[in-house]
Amino acid sequence: MGVRSKPWIVDDDLWALIEPLLPPRPRRSPGPRPVDDRRCLQGILFVLHAGITWQQLTLELGFGSGQTCWRRLNRWQEAEVFDALHRILLAELNAAGELD
Repeated sequence: MGVRSKPWIVDDDLWALIEPLLPPRPRRSPGPRPVDDRRCLQGILFVLHAGITWQQLTLELGFGSGQTCWRRLNRWQEAEVFDALHRILLAELNAAGELD
């Protein structure tokens, strides 16, 4: 399998593991629709991959603003989403005999 050209893109299989782990969004007042969680996650991964600052993640890139993605990351970290995902992925690898 070759190197993916856009490693920040979350495929359907991975998203199916992540989405149920995400906490519900807080209630919002009327206004613009919030950015989709999957796009925010891809924005977070883009920042990490590209090594840019949150301020450099502009709306034109299609992930929402850097501030939006940073807030979502913070909320997910507080909810221990990534710890839970890590445990799930380790269990799947172990079940498949892929762990040493």
